[in-house]
Amino acid sequence: MSSTEISPLAPATTPSLPAVPGVRLATAQAGIRYSGRTDVLYVGLDADTQVAGVFTRSRCPSAPVDWCRAALEAGAGARALVVNSGNANAFTGVKGREAVSLTAEIAGRAAHCAPEAVMIASTGVIGEPLDARKFEGVLADCAARAKPGAEAWAAAARAIMTTDTFPKLATRTAEIGGTPVTINGIAKGAGMIAPDMATMLAFVFTDAALPQPVLQALLSAGTRTSFNCVTVDGDTSTSDTLLLFATAAAGNETIERSDDPRLDAFRAALDDLLIELAQLVARDGEGARKLVTVVVEGAESDASAHRIALSIANSPLVKTAVAGEDANWGRVVMAVGKAGEPADRDRLAIWFGDVRVAFQGARDPAYSEEAASAVMRAPEITVRVDLGLGEGRARVWTCDLTKAYVEINGDYRS
Repeated sequence: MSSTEISPLAPATTPSLPAVPGVRLATAQAGIRYSGRTDVLYVGLDADTQVAGVFTRSRCPSAPVDWCRAALEAGAGARALVVNSGNANAFTGVKGREAVSLTAEIAGRAAHCAPEAVMIASTGVIGEPLDARKFEGVLADCAARAKPGAEAWAAAARAIMTTDTFPKLATRTAEIGGTPVTINGIAKGAGMIAPDMATMLAFVFTDAALPQPVLQALLSAGTRTSFNCVTVDGDTSTSDTLLLFATAAAGNETIERSDDPRLDAFRAALDDLLIELAQLVARDGEGARKLVTVVVEGAESDASAHRIALSIANSPLVKTAVAGEDANWGRVVMAVGKAGEPADRDRLAIWFGDVRVAFQGARDPAYSEEAASAVMRAPEITVRVDLGLGEGRARVWTCDLTKAYVEINGDYRS
């Protein structure tokens, strides 16, 4: 199901990720749905690893999401992560829950830990049972050959892809109280992207020593300005999972509160990494040819601005206008008006790039079709709206909506 044509919005280079002490990775072919490509990621983690997570708020979550929520609540930490692509193990009833349990048992034996210390994520087709027996032998082999290093990280990012056209990786370094720490992240996602917490799947690893409540607070806060600000098609996945693992191998000084000033540099680095991964998802939107940044300011509150920005970013009419390179600001007006948030038509101003196209409830007096059209021909476009009501501001990333999106999803299961 992955495309052979790499998105034109893909980064020119793929970063080479350093090793994160306490993290070892391996991939394999289990034949879950695909043939001739890796479809399983195994990550081994040191004994003191803490984990935090945020998940879809869909009322129809996948079996792995339920499993991870329960594991976090139990507070057992994490010794292993297993991710498969090709089958989401969602809407699979009792069979789905049994498949997750069996996967955790198999991985637990491989990692020499309790099943509850295994985090699990799946992505792919919804509604088809997952045969977890295919992990027998595969995960044990992965555990035996798992290793750190750039090649392992690159392989991990490829193994979790479905309709993605390129692997998504990012890395940052920071200091906590003078101790250097590393943060690596990988993500997948191209369609069914309108996160209500994260994206379809994303996994972040650090060697920082942080207690679970601090880790959770940092992740939840970082998600609000990153993965919750990206949308491809307005559809929230059943499988949205973002996990943050901290192995404690860096041995930094003890931190008890998420607002500790010693965490400022780490927080900034983590937030920046999450934003980069979220933007990579928008760049790889199914069929995408343009990256769109939607900025809404002058709203009554940040929350109001966020809802209006998503209304614009999720509008099929706005997205198809971008695809057609049509500076149709009337569609932006429509999306603002339908959002159900405070707005005053006669205070509204709209820009495409640096070209103001609408002002005070009408077309800008200096409007230039030629200038606006030139903006729309660029591969990356910013749509900015000023409501003129207050100090609220939000930023959201999306992509255009092309015929290729319909083609990809019209035969997704074929």
